[in-house]
Amino acid sequence: MIDFYALTSPNVQKIFIMLEECELPYNLKTVDVWANEQFTPEFTKINPLQKVPAIVDSEGPGGKPYTVIESGAILLYLADKTGKFVPKDKTAYFDMTQWLMVQMANLGPMCGQLVHFSKFAGPGQEYGASRYRTMVNKIFDVYEQRLTGRPFIAGDEYTIADMAAFPWLRNAAFLGLDAAKRPHVKAWVEKLEARDGVKRALAKVATITSARDTATDDQKDRYFGRGKYAVA
Repeated sequence: MIDFYALTSPNVQKIFIMLEECELPYNLKTVDVWANEQFTPEFTKINPLQKVPAIVDSEGPGGKPYTVIESGAILLYLADKTGKFVPKDKTAYFDMTQWLMVQMANLGPMCGQLVHFSKFAGPGQEYGASRYRTMVNKIFDVYEQRLTGRPFIAGDEYTIADMAAFPWLRNAAFLGLDAAKRPHVKAWVEKLEARDGVKRALAKVATITSARDTATDDQKDRYFGRGKYAVA
């Protein structure tokens, strides 16, 4: 059985999708980051980075419990465990791996910074918001080009590279981008949204509540590492 430590972020949604697509049984254990639950000693033992997602597989390698942190690593672990959603052909496998890393190193961080500077950083942060909006637009354009002439990000197969990028690329409106400018990305998003596993995953995400709208200023400061929680 897999214990899945989660809330609702795009990085968490990837893992919901993979678990549902593979039809793996799991126990959902919510960690409300807006209520600072990620900082408890118990969760810090699971993930020293103090963030979700994380999983603990009671039937890990050798039949022993095993903990995996970082969403890209969790996707690779679950793909290895099940043998699903990774190409058998080596060239296609490394195409998939490259694009998984593109999401982890570029798409996710750039979108995350744009959300922070445009929605949470407060006044006087126009430079940050402008810079990251530019970077996000550029990476969306890269995905638009990538999805021109191929059905999925890694090529002909639906893989964990698609699962990784999907929660971010479907958020164009939330990010302040015009989805209509990227018709191939838009069509790909709609194709993935129609999958039963994706539908189940998004439905479960929609049931999760958090303290985001009621978090105190101190809780927000601790979450973002600012104010008295900033490290010089």
